[in-house]
Amino acid sequence: MSRMAIRLRTASFAMLLGLGASNAFAQSPAEFIEQASAKGMADIETSRMAHSKTSSQEIKDYTIEVINERTLANQHLAAIAKKLELPVAPREKIVDKAETLMPELKDGDSFDAAYTAQQVKENEDAIALFKREGAASSVPEIKALVDETLPKLEERLQKARALASTYGKGHQGDG
Repeated sequence: MSRMAIRLRTASFAMLLGLGASNAFAQSPAEFIEQASAKGMADIETSRMAHSKTSSQEIKDYTIEVINERTLANQHLAAIAKKLELPVAPREKIVDKAETLMPELKDGDSFDAAYTAQQVKENEDAIALFKREGAASSVPEIKALVDETLPKLEERLQKARALASTYGKGHQGDG
C-alpha cells in the first residue's frame, strides 16, 4: 500500500473516531436549547447592527429575514423547553453567551464583507449544530424543530454565500 493510501486511511480512521466521540458526548436537550438560543440571539443582534450600518438594500433585506427567522426559532426553543419542563438558562446567561459569540465587525467599506462572511460561518455552524442534535436527540419536539429549521438555515446559507461573493470583493455598497 502506498504511503499516501496509508495516510488517507489513517486520516479517515481518525475522522471516524472523532465523529463517534462527538456522538458519544451528545448534549442534553437543555444544553442544545441554551446553545441554539445563544447563537440565535447573537445572530439577531449582529444582524440588527448590520441593518443599521449597511447602505446595501440587499443586505438590509437579508438582515430582516435573519432577525425574523431567528426570533421565531428562539420562540420555538423556549416553547419546547417549557413543554418538556427543562431547566432554561437565565436570560442574562444566554445574553452573556450571545455577546461572546458576536464577531467584531468594523465600520466602513469592509463592514458588508465582514458581515456577509460572518453570516456564512454562522449558518454553517448552526447547520452543523442542528444536524448533530437531529441525529442524536430522541426528543420528538427537538427532532421536529430540527426538521423545520434545517431547510431554512440551508436556504439562508446559500443567500449568505451569494452576498459574501458580491460584497466580499471590495464592493462599495449600492447606495
